[in-house]
Amino acid sequence: MLLKGLKVVEFASYIAAPGAAGIMADWGAQVIKVERPEGDPMRHVFADAASDLAGNPTFSLDNRGKRAIVLDISKPSGRDALAKLAQDADVFLTNVRPAALKRAGLDEATLRAANPRLIYAMVTGYGLEGPDADKPGFDVTAFWARAGVGHMTVPKGGEPFLLRTGVGDHTTSLATVSAILAALYEREQTGQGRVVQTSLLATGIYTVSSDLAVQLAFGRLASARPRTAPFDALANFYAASDGRWFVLNPRGAGKDWVPIITAAGRPDLAQDERFATGKARRVNAAALAVELDAAFRKFSFEEVAARLDEADLVWSPFQSPADVSADPQAAAAGAWVEITDGQGHGFRSPAAPARFPGMDQSTRPPAPVLGQHTREILREAGYEDEVIEAMIRDGAAV
Repeated sequence: MLLKGLKVVEFASYIAAPGAAGIMADWGAQVIKVERPEGDPMRHVFADAASDLAGNPTFSLDNRGKRAIVLDISKPSGRDALAKLAQDADVFLTNVRPAALKRAGLDEATLRAANPRLIYAMVTGYGLEGPDADKPGFDVTAFWARAGVGHMTVPKGGEPFLLRTGVGDHTTSLATVSAILAALYEREQTGQGRVVQTSLLATGIYTVSSDLAVQLAFGRLASARPRTAPFDALANFYAASDGRWFVLNPRGAGKDWVPIITAAGRPDLAQDERFATGKARRVNAAALAVELDAAFRKFSFEEVAARLDEADLVWSPFQSPADVSADPQAAAAGAWVEITDGQGHGFRSPAAPARFPGMDQSTRPPAPVLGQHTREILREAGYEDEVIEAMIRDGAAV
């Protein structure tokens, strides 16, 4: 495995930071998940769901393949145990707010004084500096709302809507893994670790950075538009006769104009003066959308797919989650991994998005139960059994 031998201590909760550690665990890192006695709140996300739902696929996604220990850092021996785990770690990954870490003596200066090679990775809502640095943040607030992602997504005149679970978090997970790997590479050259920091806010801004680059350069930006009033009718959603939707995304410079209208069964539109030039098609985009709407609805989805593929056009079906889960191309792309419980039972889960041909990434062990490996991890850290049992009796470890 790519990261075999890399030791990651994760003192984090929810999704963004655990997701980053989960990716590294998928790639072979040894990840120790340190939780408070109440556990990561994501363990309880389905607690109030219908009784016929078994398991917790959301938690399993980000925590599979890790080992779990429970430490109460409000107790000196619990705090000392976490610091001891960091002494021989390569990465300490956390989303606990910096002020709380400093009060507990788990801040970067303290841990890196004991382990100068440590990569100290911090995931925050809004960054480490500035007036709102200490504010709590979730992806709906910091990534979606504050970073402008949501505003740019809602068509003009529409009301805001909530982000789906974990979208901003998992984007930040990818950014965090990138930052950690860059710092590890630097450590190979210098022998020294460093602080790396990502935030939901900055990740959100980068996610829509193509639009924000226009805003910064020109001081204004076109709004998202509804399907019936597109900026470009060739880059739009249409439905087939059976109601299945698809999206077109044409190549630039008008290259796909004639192939698209031919695939739609309307090559005559090339002679329509309303659409004679690229500029005319932009001015009359709503009218062109009406024409293409009617044209594509004469064909079944299978017929549309065949006609678009024959013309080598860039398009995609607009799929539901159920469609995606059954999509053979998603499976072929390595989008799923099988989670096994060691007892012959398993279920599919989304895979980390990078593939490494020749490396078996098809199965992963399950997420650990709360405190599953507490005794094992403390023994590895050098604690005698008598001390471990005393910590458990005291509540410093569970």
